[in-house]
This record gives sequence, structure tokens and C-alpha cells, in this order.
Amino acid sequence: MEWQSDWEDIITTYMSSFDQLMGDKRTRTTFSQTVRGIIMAGSLVCQRIAAQSQILSSAKDGAQRVIRLASGESTKRSHVDAEHLTEQLRVRGMAQLAEADTDEVWLMLDASELRKPHAHAMPALMQVRDLNGGLVPGYRTVNVLGVTPQRRGLLYHRLFSSQEPDFVSEPIEMQRALRMVSQAMAPLKPRMTATWVLDSGLDDVAIWRTIWEQGEHVVCRVQHTERKVEYLAGEGTWRSGDIETARQHLRLVTTAQTDMVVRRGRQVRPKLQTVTAEISACPIRLTYATNVRREGPGEMVQRRLRLVEVRLRGTTLEPWLLVTDWAVTDADSGLHIFRMYRQRWAVEDSFKFTKECLGWEEVQVLDLTGIRTLVALAWVAAGFLYELGVTLEWPEVQLLARLGGWSQRTDRKPGKIILTRGLRRLLEVSATEAFLKAYVAEHGALPPRIAAILGESVLSKL
Repeated sequence: MEWQSDWEDIITTYMSSFDQLMGDKRTRTTFSQTVRGIIMAGSLVCQRIAAQSQILSSAKDGAQRVIRLASGESTKRSHVDAEHLTEQLRVRGMAQLAEADTDEVWLMLDASELRKPHAHAMPALMQVRDLNGGLVPGYRTVNVLGVTPQRRGLLYHRLFSSQEPDFVSEPIEMQRALRMVSQAMAPLKPRMTATWVLDSGLDDVAIWRTIWEQGEHVVCRVQHTERKVEYLAGEGTWRSGDIETARQHLRLVTTAQTDMVVRRGRQVRPKLQTVTAEISACPIRLTYATNVRREGPGEMVQRRLRLVEVRLRGTTLEPWLLVTDWAVTDADSGLHIFRMYRQRWAVEDSFKFTKECLGWEEVQVLDLTGIRTLVALAWVAAGFLYELGVTLEWPEVQLLARLGGWSQRTDRKPGKIILTRGLRRLLEVSATEAFLKAYVAEHGALPPRIAAILGESVLSKL
């Protein structure tokens, strides 16, 4: 595969956006090498991070330098902490979205767990759900990714625990994320419409209320089918009931075909295949108090919404039952909502990939500030991956998979090991080119036998 010149310093250019947080050269070097080490090691274990860095692995105290960076012990003149790192990620993410040639942006809010099932000494551990629904020690995180057809950017991240002394509530954490992202979006709102695309865990009127007050839109998967609404009955009159009753009045709007990883019929494993989506909708009205879960006076208001159901024909998946304030009256508007939540699926896959590929749950620092900073550093690494692309639908990830030795198959996606291996090979090319150029600059030329191995096409670029 031919080396492309624009890959040469892509990670160096990315890392330079954090230079303003660095107060000295040593911190800048440790920061850069730590992020590279996280990507290369696929882990937040400090010894593994240092071992994958050319500079830190050659130092006697490489792992300690990573620990001191995370805990803030070596950054007195710098601002390498979770708050400043995520703020800079937000600035870079907004810059990415601003370059998109589109009139809308989709905001994917993700609330997920950082599980530490075997931890006992780590600070402020709370109880979180494991993959089987049981309770294990860990922390909670709130993350927001902004997505357009051409760009994506990380706009918010915060790790929290209900056991912290100043913790108030998880809904307050969600409200903070909504406000901060909306404020960051302000320069783009004159030319971009913002829609929050939410999973069923965020089926919450208080969240919707805040989004509407900010002049933004909602597409949310329904969890509470018992929620009281009004629906338009067949004779054109509004009746009171719940969402489950309103489903009886859904009408088919359109169908669409899409490629998704699903299991059909007697298939043993899910695989990427073409499925037909049936999109139905009906109008509903929601009445709510503006001061729900908020201090101070409020008023009762009513908002007209659409209940949308997406059935993936011939699959074992439950239908997507969605609520949105977008009008869904024809094929185009139905497809618009389908594409939004379809993208939500792809983004959930990308969150899962970066979480696994970067080993977030392996963090072992025993100080809560250090834990937050180290996870934020993982998000800096994830931000680089997001700019490359982090779902198999994006050509950059297909390239990483092939570099990692994956043979394209429709029934099996590349795993963490393959993708990490591909990224490692890509970064090793950049490091090798830089080392060879430095050698040529110092010695005038490469040793003859090495030059013969590389060939003229490589030598001409040094």
C-alpha cells in the first residue's frame, strides 16, 4: 500500500490544538506521548501506556511521568486536567462541525458506565449496571457527540459519581451537558438546526423541556409507554390516553432500505445485510409543567409531537418507538427521522469501539482527579479516532481494518485487536518516516543495505 503524504503528521497536527494548555516543553512531550501510548496500547494502565511510547519507554520513570501528568503533580504551569482537556475538545469539535456544508447537526447524548467490578480501593466508587443488569462498582459518564454527514466532533464529556461529596443528582449532570453544548452551539445556530437524538434511557420530559427552551429539536426512543398524552382518533378528535394506546393509531408513512448488522430468520449470528424499514407515524399532544424537576414557578404548556414507529422487516429486533417534535407527514419527513435514529445506532457502535479499543475500564489511578484526567486523555485519543472515523461505514476505519489484517466479510466486523493493530501500523509508518528523515539529516544518507531494502520510491521522499 502506498504511503500518502498527508498522513505523515496528522496526529502531530491534531495534538498541536492542545498546545495552549501546556506550560512547558516537558509537559507537552509527556502529554503527546501519553495520548499516543493510549492509542497504541489500547489501555489506560500507565505502565502499558509508557511501554508503547518511544520516549517514555526509554525513560527510567516513564510510567511515573504518566501518573504524575494525570494526577496534576507535574503540571503546575499547565492545564492538563479533565475540565480543560474536554473544553479544548469541545472547541475542536465545534470547529470540525463548522466546516460541514449542511444546515443541520445531530447531537448524540450518551450516558454510560465505566465499570470496575474488582476495584475496592479506588475513590468514590458508586454502583453501576454491568452488561447483565447486575450491580458492580464503577462510575458514570455523560458524553455528547455532534454529527453531520461530513464531520463529527466530541462536544462534552464528564465522569461523575454519586459518592462524591458535592454530587447533587444525575438529572443535574444531564442538564449541565445540555446547557454547555447548547451554549457552544450558539455561533452555528443561525445556519444549522440542532436535533438531540436520545436513547430510551433519556425518555424524560425535563430533558425535552430544556432542549425546547434552547430552541432545539428532539428525537427520543420511548421507554415510558404509559406516559399520558392525547392522540388524534380516527374521527379527527383528540382523546386522552397513553403512548401505548396511541400506537393503535399509527399509519404507514413510507418504507426504506438500509444496510444494518442484524439477525434474520434462522441466522445464528447478526451480520451486515440489507433490511427494509417500515416507518409509521401519528400526531400526539404532550402537556407538561415548565418547572418539572426545577425550582421556582412554572406553567402548564402543551406541545404537539409525532409518535413514530420503525419496524425492521424480517428481523428479530424490537421496533423503534420514537417521539419527536419534527413534523412527520410524508415520505421525506419520515425518512429524515429514520436517518437520525439510524445514525444514533452507528454512533453507539463508535462509542463502544472507542471504549473497548482504548481500554477505558482498565484505569487504575487511585485519585479521583487522576481518574478523571486519565479518562479525559482517553477522550483526546478518541477525538483523534473520531476525526479518522470510527464505524465500519467510514472508509478510514475500513482502511485501518485492512492494515490490521482483516479480510472483508459481510458477516463479521473487525474486532478491537484488528483495528488497534491497523492503527499501530499506521502510526509506526509516521514514526519510521520521521526517524529516517532525522537519520538522513544527521548522516547524509541511509546505510546502503537499508536503502536497498527500502527502494527508490521510499528514498525519494526522505
